[in-house]
Amino acid sequence: MAPTAEIRQQTVESTLHHVRDIIERQGVNRDALAEVLKALEGLAAQRELWNEAEFPPPGADERQARYLIDQTPEQTFALYLNVMRPGKRIPPHDHTTWACIAGVEGEELNTLYRRLDDGSVEGRAEIEVDREVRIGAGSGVALMPNDIHSVLIEGEQPIRHLHLYGRALETLTERTTFDVEAGTRRLMDIGVQTRSTGAR
Repeated sequence: MAPTAEIRQQTVESTLHHVRDIIERQGVNRDALAEVLKALEGLAAQRELWNEAEFPPPGADERQARYLIDQTPEQTFALYLNVMRPGKRIPPHDHTTWACIAGVEGEELNTLYRRLDDGSVEGRAEIEVDREVRIGAGSGVALMPNDIHSVLIEGEQPIRHLHLYGRALETLTERTTFDVEAGTRRLMDIGVQTRSTGAR
């Protein structure tokens, strides 16, 4: 039987080929992303591919480890595995590209927001909560480029979730983070450094 890494590479390549076909045929819209998410959930369901031995959790003094699994040479269709400890919070932010998140194990609370202002005032933004989505094994969420969400890891155990983006996080220099109370927005940095374990 092939090693886990070989099986993972073959499975990831097959999934991403299917995803590229969906986007090329349908473009980026919510119906297309619903199909992309279904494919990503199928990949996440193969939990043995995302094991702790190959993708260890962050150290005790850290909250997040992000692993690059695969991406095209153009840094598009970038797949990551996020391993996050309880207490990790990611404030409201957009991505400026489409994104899908699918749970492998553990649960994260995603809060989705709607923007109320028209964006005409630089550095200002008014957003309000739209709904909450709990992402665990077998579930996920699909986000359009301008969708806004925040993340909170609760519970007692680290979570493992797959994140698939239309462009690699390392290229997203225009994505922004929002301060709900202050009514402001600013450029968002990438956060933790991406680890290359598992990447081709």
